[in-house]
Amino acid sequence: NTSAIEKEVAKEVLAVQAIPEARPLCTFSHIFAGDYAAGYYSYQWSKVLSADAFGAFDESGGLEDATTLRKVGLRFARTLLAMGGGRDPAKVFADFRGRAPSTEALLRYSGLSLTAMGASAMPSFHSVHF
Repeated sequence: NTSAIEKEVAKEVLAVQAIPEARPLCTFSHIFAGDYAAGYYSYQWSKVLSADAFGAFDESGGLEDATTLRKVGLRFARTLLAMGGGRDPAKVFADFRGRAPSTEALLRYSGLSLTAMGASAMPSFHSVHF
């Protein structure tokens, strides 16, 4: 019963409880009405890209080492920042990361990493175009 689960979670996390008649799980329909759905998922894709870009710093040890931080930061500046909209964004991102975008970093930073759960890695997004 998803409504019962929602009400239990709400007791723990909401400062002000909803009225008993409220059905918040039924109110997210705005993404399915009209043209907003594509815009909503573009926000999610931007989270994938930003987490993956941050992952370049994190995975290389750049957050602890100033020399590595500078090296990755210069690569970031020379690719994503310098090329911006002057080239196909997927190619610019691949220039920075050395591969196509991956959802793994977003899942990891969200505590949902498949590898941490013992599952195989997510498929790559070679066919995704911005």
